Amino acid sequence: MSKKPIYILAIESSCDDTSAAIICNDKVLSNCVANQKIHAAYGGVVPELASRAHQQNIVPVVAQAIQKANINKKDVNAIAFTRGPGLMGSLLVGTSFAKSLSLALGVPLLDINHMQGHVLAHFIAAENCPKPMFPFLCLTISGGHTQIVKVTDYFEMEVLGETIDDAVGEAFDKSAKILNLPYPGGPLIDKYAQLGNPKAYSFTKPKVGPLDFSFSGLKTAILYFVQKMEKENPSFVEENLYDLCASIQDTIVTILMDKLKNAVAATGIKEVAIAGGVSANSEIRKRLKSTEKTLGWTSYIPKFEYTTDNAAMIGIAGYYKYLNNVYSDVDVSANARWKVDQ
Repeated sequence: MSKKPIYILAIESSCDDTSAAIICNDKVLSNCVANQKIHAAYGGVVPELASRAHQQNIVPVVAQAIQKANINKKDVNAIAFTRGPGLMGSLLVGTSFAKSLSLALGVPLLDINHMQGHVLAHFIAAENCPKPMFPFLCLTISGGHTQIVKVTDYFEMEVLGETIDDAVGEAFDKSAKILNLPYPGGPLIDKYAQLGNPKAYSFTKPKVGPLDFSFSGLKTAILYFVQKMEKENPSFVEENLYDLCASIQDTIVTILMDKLKNAVAATGIKEVAIAGGVSANSEIRKRLKSTEKTLGWTSYIPKFEYTTDNAAMIGIAGYYKYLNNVYSDVDVSANARWKVDQ
């Protein structure tokens, strides 16, 4: 018996990407993203500029998502949107638009936690991407978050460990800045690391709790090391860029994997997933996949298009909320610090 089609229009505006998607049950019909190039000139996201760009982008992006999905807006069963966490100005644009559209179409409103969306992206129907079995562990890694989450059900999540300072994406981007690479530098470190020796330089790994992370000290250690070497040779970074990128990436990924191993040992759960923007990193994907042979884990790696901020992940979370009739009131407000396990 075929499932009745449920169409969710999803909106994501937590940071600097304006995205809209149409989900039919667990399948993605469209997933449109408008990137904001303006922030590259500033070396990071400027909140005020981000919210202005969202205001310009949201109407055309939503229209494009509906058109690409080849449906009519009257077919939509519910509106899902990112309520938080994220930049307050950016969240307000998506929240206000979603509430207005929900009222205009007379359909339910579904408020979604951005980090839960990243985790639930694993439940989007995609070829060669099996869905995790509950319970599973999910390492959520992005520019703003680094957490190990125990996922017992679609909306039953517990943070086992998280960063006490910088997020891993920030560590990648700030390390890239030290190496004079443009923003965002994380993908460039990954690219150049393929050409270097990961054991060329060693950096001390921060000493924190078994399931917690810290990247602030590592970032400082990299800065001091580069400054010291540049005093001896002003062309040090240029001459050793590939080895530096490989060594930095190796250190960061080793930290992530060590913590995951601790979490598996503590919980006995060997179903392990990654999610968030940094899960696009080729080294963390390779290392996680290798645990299937070496440690007997079952690993889950999302498709590239569902790693960075996108509305499809908000849509799949909205779909499961819709099935359980968990709707939002129209007076719901954005929550910039909404925790994944609240």
